[in-house]
Amino acid sequence: MNEADIVVGVDGSDESFAALKFALKEAAITGQKVNAVFGWTHSWDMGAEPNDDESWNRVRHEIADTLRGWVAKASDGIDFDLENLELTSVKATGTSALLQIGANSQQIVVGRRSLGRVARWFMGSLSASLAEESQRPVTVVRILDDDTQSVQDSIANALTPAGTTVRYEQPKQYEALDHRPVVVGVDGSETSAHALRFAIREAAIHNRPLHVMFCWQLKDLGTIAGYENAIAPIEAGQKRAEEIVNAMVAKETIPDGVTSVEAHAFHIPASKGLISASRYASWLVVGSRGLSGLDAHFLGSVSKQIVNFAECTVTVVH
Repeated sequence: MNEADIVVGVDGSDESFAALKFALKEAAITGQKVNAVFGWTHSWDMGAEPNDDESWNRVRHEIADTLRGWVAKASDGIDFDLENLELTSVKATGTSALLQIGANSQQIVVGRRSLGRVARWFMGSLSASLAEESQRPVTVVRILDDDTQSVQDSIANALTPAGTTVRYEQPKQYEALDHRPVVVGVDGSETSAHALRFAIREAAIHNRPLHVMFCWQLKDLGTIAGYENAIAPIEAGQKRAEEIVNAMVAKETIPDGVTSVEAHAFHIPASKGLISASRYASWLVVGSRGLSGLDAHFLGSVSKQIVNFAECTVTVVH
């Protein structure tokens, strides 16, 4: 595996087709290679388990044919060179296969809630734990299914005065996904600097604006000059947060492909602020740094909350 390769988990579900399309489109622009990984196990509900080598070989051939069919479907209309495609099937859970095969990849791509509804016997559940365990960037491609949209519409209408019908939808100016910015969450750490560089690369590749967001609380700012022995007011915290985010942006070289760069500092918990931003973004990039210890146990890490609740594609960078 080269650093430039994209590894994508596939399992036949709508989510994994979205992930595969995403990876193929990305590679069509960048010239990267794509490795479509199909992880399977002995446990399934699709008939008797093979009990000899001949039966297992037959299963492997069926899996290979299935993989080729999925790729043919996903690549329709995408100008991707199939010479840059590798198909890998491995007897392992989806998470284990992706962690192993994607260990040196540029990024690992999976679909949101990829539970293998068509072939759940081989993939298992891909959750936010993949993003937490991987040492490579993990991109989680989200699709808004009809059931979710219907429930959100029902909630919106339940909270709206009688006689008025509303829809939970994206703001009109962001209807076209290509017009939405790449958003990256930073906090001054080295991990968030890695996230910033990843976001810069993607914004340049896709010719999109980049918004750099520092969602801060006073505990995130360290010691603020002049308030070494006192609690700093919000105004002083805001000034310090703006200094941190602007300094991070100033350190980086911005390629011509990035149409614009804006830095923001908001006094709000990171998960809440970045999830809100995801409604207006094409891609949200965050570092893996988050809560730890008992806080993580009870509240979940910031990156896990974002993967679970963001409304756009998310990449978690280590």
